[in-house]
Amino acid sequence: MTPDLMEAGAQRYEKLQTVATPGRTESGGRRAGYGRVHQAGEVDTTHGRILYLEDVHVSFDGFKAINGLSLDIAPGELRCIIGPNGAGKTTMMDIITGKTRPDRGTVFFGSTIDLLRHREAEIAALGIGRKFQKPTVFEQLSVFENLELALATDKRVGRSMVFTLTGEEKDRLAEVLTTIHLADSAARQAGLLSHGQKQWLEIGMLLMQDPKLLLLDEPVAGMTDEETVRTAELFLSLKGKHSLMVVEHDMSFIRAISEKVTVLCDGSVLAEGTLDEVQADERVIEVYLGR
Repeated sequence: MTPDLMEAGAQRYEKLQTVATPGRTESGGRRAGYGRVHQAGEVDTTHGRILYLEDVHVSFDGFKAINGLSLDIAPGELRCIIGPNGAGKTTMMDIITGKTRPDRGTVFFGSTIDLLRHREAEIAALGIGRKFQKPTVFEQLSVFENLELALATDKRVGRSMVFTLTGEEKDRLAEVLTTIHLADSAARQAGLLSHGQKQWLEIGMLLMQDPKLLLLDEPVAGMTDEETVRTAELFLSLKGKHSLMVVEHDMSFIRAISEKVTVLCDGSVLAEGTLDEVQADERVIEVYLGR
């Protein structure tokens, strides 16, 4: 047999083996799979929940600030949290953002990120933004400069020395300015804004980080009636694009924005439902609303 015939025969044999061997593929025998590949640090909401707390407990010097709290929020949901002072609302936010570690319980961001394994800065970088009651802005800078500083960019010294806004970043800034009702005040010094406008600016600074979940603590406290109405419009415009947890005592504001309301009392969920449903609950009337 000539070398040419030998080579041709070997090629035919190899081809037959590839076809005949069951389960043999170009991937080394592994069959194709259609499961979703999860990337590290990515928020997986395929199970329909962006935030999940189960049986969470926290005690301070024997006082049970959080007592068996279980709560979950869907992607894009706007959830209102109400309850008497001392109910555990602020402590719950402290746990979610990593400021307070629970004694026990489960706290997940999406279905794969265990927040109890992360520090505050890491949790913020994962996409959870928090706004406290008192607005914190750079009062000597303009509205535009405050938002520019909040951009999710490389903050190292060398990069900052030569920083210029890209076209995409300029578009993002313009979009946020419009969203927070401050497009006409972009050049205004932040210290000259009204209380409500400062609240909007701080929300805008959070939005510049493109958070997936926003935690907002009494955002309309101290606002005028007109500012409260415009804040409701702002939150409704964010719904669906971001998930929001809003702690508030203003019932008219909650009525304007809420679909689902959760009532906390003594560190756990007392009631949950529409605002009308929880307002009609005798337990909520007794401990919070009054008669």
